[in-house]
Parts: sequence; structure tokens; C-alpha cells
Amino acid sequence: MTLSQIRIVGSGLIGTSIGLALATAGKSVTMIDIDPQAQKLAQDLMGTTESKVGAEVTIIASPLSTISQVISEEIKQGFNLGFIDISSVKTNTVVEVSALGLDLSNFLPTHPMAGREVGGAESARGDLFQGRPWILDSRGVSEELLNAGREIIAICGGHLIDMPVAIHDQAVALVSHLPQIMSSALAAQLEGAPAEWLDLAGTGLRDTTRIAASNSHLWREILTANRQALTPLLDKVIEDLKSLQLSLNSESAVEEFMKAGNRGRSMIPGKHGGVARNYTFLPVVIEDKPGQLAALFDECATAQVNVEDLTIEHSPEQYTGLITLALSKDGAEKLYQHLLKQGWSAHSPR
Repeated sequence: MTLSQIRIVGSGLIGTSIGLALATAGKSVTMIDIDPQAQKLAQDLMGTTESKVGAEVTIIASPLSTISQVISEEIKQGFNLGFIDISSVKTNTVVEVSALGLDLSNFLPTHPMAGREVGGAESARGDLFQGRPWILDSRGVSEELLNAGREIIAICGGHLIDMPVAIHDQAVALVSHLPQIMSSALAAQLEGAPAEWLDLAGTGLRDTTRIAASNSHLWREILTANRQALTPLLDKVIEDLKSLQLSLNSESAVEEFMKAGNRGRSMIPGKHGGVARNYTFLPVVIEDKPGQLAALFDECATAQVNVEDLTIEHSPEQYTGLITLALSKDGAEKLYQHLLKQGWSAHSPR
């Protein structure tokens, strides 16, 4: 069947972003939230009023600690295909839902691997999940509900990955939850630092502490819920840092610590879960005036090259900025030659 009516309980960043993607695709979306103002804002963003017709599927996008309570209330109202959960930790959730007496064939555990360091319906984006992994566990789920989940993921632009919940929790502990802890730990060291020191902060500090701005209430639930998977990872980090501390007088030991980081970084795959990519970087100096970045991307389109990533370096009162484009080796060389011919201040790819 093709979905037409979807109910989303939880009008925060993720729930509203899913709703926006579905509404854009012509689906009727009803937003529900314990906070009437958040619910109204989310519903207004959908561009439609709350539907009085029963939904085929209900997406549970409420906080982790409320999922079983929300589903219990939703069960009382009756349901069609069942429920889709989008929480960050899966094992405990499945256990709690099972305790409600719900047939687990009517419950599809999923997790869209996307988010922002800002929350709320006002931060929602319909393209938030484009190209991002969206994990689900299809085991024991009815074919109808599973197809509904697949349709929702496809509409949102997610990259579907079928993974058992226990493996999911171990994986996200490493690639999502541990980075949040490390970012928060680093940012916490800045408390009490002299303002003139922080004025020296560059992109390294800003990049590594970006997610430290995440919602502490949300993350306290996630980290405690996934403590079993996180504990051995933290033990390893503490061991590595202690070893570094004791070896700071050894240049070879410090270099090996850095090389281990190099090796780990190189293992991170490219877009859409593809194989790791070794990008070539093309520096381009642009003038500090409106339209320059857009004009540069027009040149990329003309040269028919695909930009994988970019960084921008610009200081206040500086009349120029440095754009570093990440491309394939051939793409970087092709764009470099094109930009030179068009009079751009491009520098040799590296």
C-alpha cells in the first residue's frame, strides 16, 4: 500500500523534519506533542490542519524515556499498521515495548542518523535526512509495516541499513555517542579560560566542539540508556590518553598516537556509506563581496565537477577569503584548469 495518512508523536527537530519531508511529498501529516505550542508550530509548518482520519502508521519521535508511555496511550486509541520508533538507542526500547504486550510485528525500530546541535520544530529541515544512514531492524516485523517504513525512509532521502538492534547500539556508541562525549569533554576544559586565549580559537577547536552545544537533557537519556556499549569504549579512550600522558617525553610514542588517529580517520567512508575517499583539495581565494561563493559553484557546474565538501576561512576586516574545495583527483585538476582560464585565483590542488 502507499501511505497517505501519517501521525507523528513528538514535534521536535527529528519528528518535525520527518513531517516536513512527508508533507512535501503530498502526505497528510498530523503532529502531536505534549506541548501545545510546539504541536501548533509543527502542524503549521506542515501546511495542513490535523487530520481527523485515522493514520496508517504512527511515528514515535518523543524523548527516549517516554516512548513506552506514548505507545501505551496510542494503543488505547487503536492503530492500523503499527508504530515506527526513531530513537537513538534500540535494545532497551524494544524490551520496554515488548513489556506493554504489543505484538512486536506491529513495531518497527528505526534510527535516522541525522541531527543538528539545535533542536525544536523551529530548527526542522525537510532535507535533514538526505543521503544519511537510516537504520532499521526488520526481524519479526510485519511486511505491511516494514514496507511503510521503507516508503517513509525513501521519501526522506535516507540510506536504508538493516541492522539488529543490539549491533546498532554498539555501532552508534562508537560513531555517535562517543564523539558527543569527547566533544563535550573538550569544550568543558574551556570553562574559566581567559577570554584573550579563546580569541585565538580557530576552526580546529570550533569543529571539534560543535556538537558540544547539543541538548544536555536529550543526551543524558541517550548516554545512560546506552551505557553498556559505551563503557568499554570509554575505558579504551582513558587508557589511550593515560598512555599518551606518560609518554609525552617520547616523540616516537606521540607520533604513533597521532598516526593511529590518521589511520582511524582514513577509515571513515565517503558519502552514502561508500568506501573511504582520499579527496584532493583545491584552494581558491575569493573576494569578500556578495555572490562570490555562488559564482564559484556556478563555475563548478560549468566544469561539470562534483564538490564533495568545502571549508571557508575568513577573518574580520580581511578583504579576501579562502575556500578549500574537496574533490576527486581528476575533478580537482579539471576545475583548477577551468578556474585559471576564467580568471579565478585558484592554487594547485593538493
